[in-house]
Amino acid sequence: MTRFLSVAMGAVSLAGLLALAPDSIAASAAGTAQAGAASAGHASAAQIVERNVAARGGLQAWRTVSTLTMSGLMEAGGKKNTALPFVMTMKRPHKSRFEVRFNGQTAFQVYDGAQGWKVRPFLGRDEVEPYTQAEAKSAAQSAELDGPLVDYASKGSTVQLIGSETVEGHRAYVLKVTTKERAERRVWIDAATFLELKIDGDPRVLDGRMHGVSVFFRDFRKEGGIVVPHTLETAVAGVKGTHKLTIDHVAVNQPVDDASFGKPQLGAATVMSR
Repeated sequence: MTRFLSVAMGAVSLAGLLALAPDSIAASAAGTAQAGAASAGHASAAQIVERNVAARGGLQAWRTVSTLTMSGLMEAGGKKNTALPFVMTMKRPHKSRFEVRFNGQTAFQVYDGAQGWKVRPFLGRDEVEPYTQAEAKSAAQSAELDGPLVDYASKGSTVQLIGSETVEGHRAYVLKVTTKERAERRVWIDAATFLELKIDGDPRVLDGRMHGVSVFFRDFRKEGGIVVPHTLETAVAGVKGTHKLTIDHVAVNQPVDDASFGKPQLGAATVMSR
């Protein structure tokens, strides 16, 4: 369990769940996706994104969201696959905080838009650790609370339709998002509902080898004028089993002090809020 928690705390944020995959993952998949481009229909990438944003509540609704707080349970693996309570908070423009409770202790990671810190007591580390360079880069790329498609042009991103595939019985458009930093990742959009079905996650190094990661989105519900998934399931290529994150409460535009995203002060900062 501690191994999974270490990986989860190093990668998760709404974004860790919507994290940008590096160029290598997108490039490796480009050949197979392009093969299906001819069957993707006549819709353009821009039209697919427009319908996706509309299905998720609309551009104006998302532009009014300044904070987004979600809480629920995260599977942590192990023989009993224990579910741990978590709280995830994001604030514009690029702030994020993720907390998870385990064995009477709270582990958390925060990002203030420029720097990040983590506390991992379940690994016997009670000190505040700064993000590694890789973690800071990932956080900077994935801190948008509305995801990669909403208002993508204003973020400096481009979107390309590269094909169509079937995901869990659903026909899906495959989009490639390229950020202004040239990071790439794929997003699978349901051709019927125009909601996300799957997205590339950050690859993980296990047993000395790189493994691709996919995050599946389910159970979309309307919350405060926007539509968000309430179940996210992460699958790692070559690894048996998956891990689910279930959201049971969503708060839109709940006031959150900027201090919540600053360098943690141990003591008061380790109390998990709901």
